[in-house]
Amino acid sequence: MEYISGVAGVLVLVLVLSSILKTLVVPRGLYSALVFQLWWVLRRILRLSTVHKDYASVDRAQTWLAPLMLIGMLAAWLVGALLGFALLLYALSPLSWTTALLEAGSSLFTLGFASGARLRLSALDFLAAATGPILIALQIAYLPTLYAAYNRREVEVTLLQARASEPAWGPEILARQWLVDTESALPTLYTAWERLASDIGESHSAYPILLTFRSPRPHRSWLVGLVAVMDAAALQLALDPRLAPPEARLALRAGFTALRDIARALRIPFDEDPTPDETIQLTFAEFNEAVTMLESAGFRSERTPKEAWPHFKGWRVNYEAMAYELCRRCDAVPALWSGPRDFPGDPIPPRRPADRKPAEGQPKGPSTAG
Repeated sequence: MEYISGVAGVLVLVLVLSSILKTLVVPRGLYSALVFQLWWVLRRILRLSTVHKDYASVDRAQTWLAPLMLIGMLAAWLVGALLGFALLLYALSPLSWTTALLEAGSSLFTLGFASGARLRLSALDFLAAATGPILIALQIAYLPTLYAAYNRREVEVTLLQARASEPAWGPEILARQWLVDTESALPTLYTAWERLASDIGESHSAYPILLTFRSPRPHRSWLVGLVAVMDAAALQLALDPRLAPPEARLALRAGFTALRDIARALRIPFDEDPTPDETIQLTFAEFNEAVTMLESAGFRSERTPKEAWPHFKGWRVNYEAMAYELCRRCDAVPALWSGPRDFPGDPIPPRRPADRKPAEGQPKGPSTAG
C-alpha cells in the first residue's frame, strides 16, 4: 500500500508540475490536459446555467469563464500538489492518511506546523513549503502578461468598429470605405491587422487562456474581427486584383498563420496545404449577394462574381475551417460568414448607421437661445 501511494504521489506531482510549466513558464503552445479539461467543464457549466439559450444569455454567462479559469487553474494545481505531497508523506512514514494530509497542507500553505518525525519527512515538508509560494507567485506574474496582450488586442478590435460596425463582416468593411470615400485607408487597416494577427498568433498559442477573455461589448470579438479583415482582403484580391493593395496579401498570410498556431496549441486538426479547389462551407449564393451589396455601395469589380469566386474560395480555404471551429469553441458573436455555434440563433448582421445630413437652410450649430 505504501509503495502504491508513493508512486501515485510522484505521478500526481509530475502531472501538476508539467501543467504549471506548460501553462505559465514555457513560451510555446504546449498542451496541458488539466487546463483544457477545466476549460471544457467550466464552459459547459456556464452554458447550462443560462436560462435562455440565445446569444445574449450565452455571452453574459461566458463572461465569467476567464476569471473562473484563472481561479480554477490555481485551485487545481494547489489541490494536486496537496494530494501528491500527502501521498508521499503517507508512503514514507507511519503517519495516518489524515495526519499526512494535514501535514502536507500545513507545509504547502506555510502555516508553520513542523513534522514530528524523521529527516526525510522534513525534506518533503520544506519542498511543499516552497511549492505553495512559488506557484502563487507564478500565477500573480502571469496576470500582467495576459492583460497586456488582452489590451493590445482589444484596441484594434475597438478601432475596427468604425470601419465594420458590430459584429464585424468582411463585405461591410469594403462597403463602408466606398460609401464614405475612405478606400485609400485600407492599406493601413491591413497593415495594422497583419501586426495584430502576428501578435495574437504568438500570445494566444503560448497562453490559450486568452481565448476565454471576451471583449467588453457583446457584439465585438477579436476572432470575428480577424475573419472579417481576412474576408475583406480576400474579396478585394478576388474581385479587383489589379487595384488591391499588396498589404491585403500580407494580412491574409499573417491571419491564417496565426489561426494555425492557435489550432496547433489546441490540437485542432487542419490541412497544412489545402488546394484552392477544395470545398468551403460558404456558398456561392452568399458570396454573390455580398458582391451585389458591394456594387450598390460603389465598389467596381474587375471580375464578375463567377470569375472571382474560385479566387476567393482559394483564399478562404486556408482559414475557414479553423476560424469556424475556434468561433464555435469560443462562443463568439454569431456574425455573418463566421460559421455555426453550439447555441440556436441566426447570424447577426452588422448595424449600419443612418446617413443623416443637415437640411438646407437650417442652422448647423447648436442653438444658443435661452
